[in-house]
Amino acid sequence: MYIASYLSSLMQMSRLVKKSPSVCTDLLLNSSDVCNKLRLMKELLKSSYGPTARLKQVHNNIGGAVVTTSTSSVLLQAISSSHPIISLIKGSILNHVSRFSDCGLFASVFCLSLIEEAGRCDLSKNVIIRVNKHILSLCTAHLQQEDCGCKVQLDFCSSQSLITLARSVISSKPTCVLSEPESTHISRLAVQAFLLTVPCNIPDKVRLGRTVIIPIEGHSVQKSAVFPGLLLDTPENISLGNLCSPLRMVLFSASLAGDLGELGDGRIEVHQGVDTDSQILGQLLELGKQVLKDEVKLFVCQKVIHPVLQHYLRCNAIIVIERLGISLMEPLIQLTGAQPVATLHTTIPREAYGEVHNVSVRQFGSKTKLHLHPAGKTTTCTTILCHRNETMLNELKLVCQKAEHVLRLTLREPCALLGGGCTETHLAAYVRHQSKNNVSESSPVLGCSQTEYLVAAEAFCRSLESVATSLEHDDGASLIDLTHAHHWTLPSDVTEEHLEDATALCGCGVVQSCQNKKWSYLNTEYAEFSPAPLLTASPLQPTVLDSFTAKVNALEVAVETANLVLDVRYVIQDVN
Repeated sequence: MYIASYLSSLMQMSRLVKKSPSVCTDLLLNSSDVCNKLRLMKELLKSSYGPTARLKQVHNNIGGAVVTTSTSSVLLQAISSSHPIISLIKGSILNHVSRFSDCGLFASVFCLSLIEEAGRCDLSKNVIIRVNKHILSLCTAHLQQEDCGCKVQLDFCSSQSLITLARSVISSKPTCVLSEPESTHISRLAVQAFLLTVPCNIPDKVRLGRTVIIPIEGHSVQKSAVFPGLLLDTPENISLGNLCSPLRMVLFSASLAGDLGELGDGRIEVHQGVDTDSQILGQLLELGKQVLKDEVKLFVCQKVIHPVLQHYLRCNAIIVIERLGISLMEPLIQLTGAQPVATLHTTIPREAYGEVHNVSVRQFGSKTKLHLHPAGKTTTCTTILCHRNETMLNELKLVCQKAEHVLRLTLREPCALLGGGCTETHLAAYVRHQSKNNVSESSPVLGCSQTEYLVAAEAFCRSLESVATSLEHDDGASLIDLTHAHHWTLPSDVTEEHLEDATALCGCGVVQSCQNKKWSYLNTEYAEFSPAPLLTASPLQPTVLDSFTAKVNALEVAVETANLVLDVRYVIQDVN
């Protein structure tokens, strides 16, 4: 016995491996391997940026579903790297996207460009970090000004600016494969759904409603629609009969399947000879008698309902919906005012009942939906989203959710930024002008020479301009006009002399080209200038807009993340 025990312990010891010491790496950004990984990550995300971006197919190395996308949230989650710097950048951008839904690719490309430009500057990392922080404060202060040349106030008296903002989000994702009429149609639906979720009467505490998106595959995008109220899956051959409005309804969050396991935690004592199934079924039928007595016409359960109870309710002209799912519980509560009943062992209180104005059946291809019409003004609506195949439909659903979030952000700050790269080029020109005019005051405060300050500022500006150039994927050239500092694209088959004929409008659609306009290629040297304001009698009507709140935060996240990476001196990794 002792020998067997001894041999067993020897065998266990033989399987043990000596623990390796942790690896400490110094000056990561001096490593060519790390720089190559950052460059590859930048090219991957840069090629996914904008309406003409190149699509990416994401799948794991053991098979499974293949996802086609150009969305930052999907791409970044698919990037797997054991290197802590990559994980740091990825986590920072994903955190921004989870909070603001938009400008993830902008933040990624800008952050990686700042890191790349810092490596070319041949300056102390501490100097670059201090200058980056200073210029970031310049940019955010400029963007917060009322007369900022790249900011547009949103007019809620007209839906046009909201539609433009929604269309800018939706059309920036080429995986959706939308034609111009389809993009406009979906943008209008996104704004319509958003406005339906905003309460008309503003109480002390504002609570926005919910939009439920139901994807329908195999139908034209133009058949997509928004309905006030909720559309739920319904059993086949449902009969509504003659229903009088309004309809009383009850909502159960507890399972009504009749299983003992659904009764909750605790000890269950069963007397000898008692048929538990009959007891529970009898209790379920008593529940059915109560709702029938209380004139309930709609019976909804989050989970499963016993077939006998279903049969009893339907025989008494009560509409039964089971397996609602937890995701639809909150919208249904908002719509009907019902309070979920969590047990079948007590009498249903009167205040737990909700009501709907009416119900109707709607057919969408092979799918049948029960439409619950609200009893009064509601902030709950349903979007039926149609597309030709699953890949396009999945991306369109994701983009519509992002567009809804972006529209909600306008309630906090009712303004937007010029899109199409014009905000980036405007900021770059503004920073160059401010830096060169204030270099004597700024450099002593930042503890660097005037030359160092100007070099670091120029790196910041080139990083901004590189984001604007990332919008072009067809070998065209990116230019800046030397008057208003807007972004222009010169197609590859057009010479600069014919720019006025080839490009009538700038990236955001506000500035028109003319013969006396001066240009310069982006990321080339040109004389610094202060961007001239656009003097128009009527408000600006850009064709491309970016979310103000999301982009300002993305700007801050990109600079702060780049500074954090530049500030990393040592990385200690456990290799066991």
